[in-house]
Amino acid sequence: MKVFIEPIGRLINEFTKLPGVGSKTAQRFAYKIINMSEEEATAFAESIINAKKQVKYCKVCGNFSEGETCDICKERTGDTICVVKEPKDVIALEKAHEYSGVYHVLHGTLNPLEGIGPNEIRIKELLARISQGGVNEVIMATNPDVEGEATAMYIASLLKPLGIKVTRLAHGIAVGTDIEYADVSSLSRAIADRRDM
Repeated sequence: MKVFIEPIGRLINEFTKLPGVGSKTAQRFAYKIINMSEEEATAFAESIINAKKQVKYCKVCGNFSEGETCDICKERTGDTICVVKEPKDVIALEKAHEYSGVYHVLHGTLNPLEGIGPNEIRIKELLARISQGGVNEVIMATNPDVEGEATAMYIASLLKPLGIKVTRLAHGIAVGTDIEYADVSSLSRAIADRRDM
């Protein structure tokens, strides 16, 4: 005997394809949609279709954009480029209101075990941007995991011979964290990345 009728089962299955959504959460999402008014469900479905049709990648940096070029690339100068893994990383950095340069989205990190090498992410495009001149610094803002560190080191090795200053975001203890509760990796990074006062 089937647990769910076919339309609900198919809806649950589609929700489980989203990152971090297990079967119970997918069921809750499906039931929520079933209980929506027809207008609400239509608006929800249209917002998904419109986002898929209208969101593009910026031809300059690779960030999300409605047009050929994103607003950040249109409005800012490019003497400093912050390199990130994904467009969602741009959003996180923008929320901090500390950076006023441009970005370069790699759309991944190096991962030889999964067959992701330099040609599978946007490293060539970064080098092409830098070859146009005017770039003084590249900030590596990839995640502090094995793949992010390897990617940052690889890109730094390509840029240093060009005379470009390459920096890495500092990592360490989060503001408000008691040292006794910080993990060893964060403490190690905090000590290594210490700076003058």
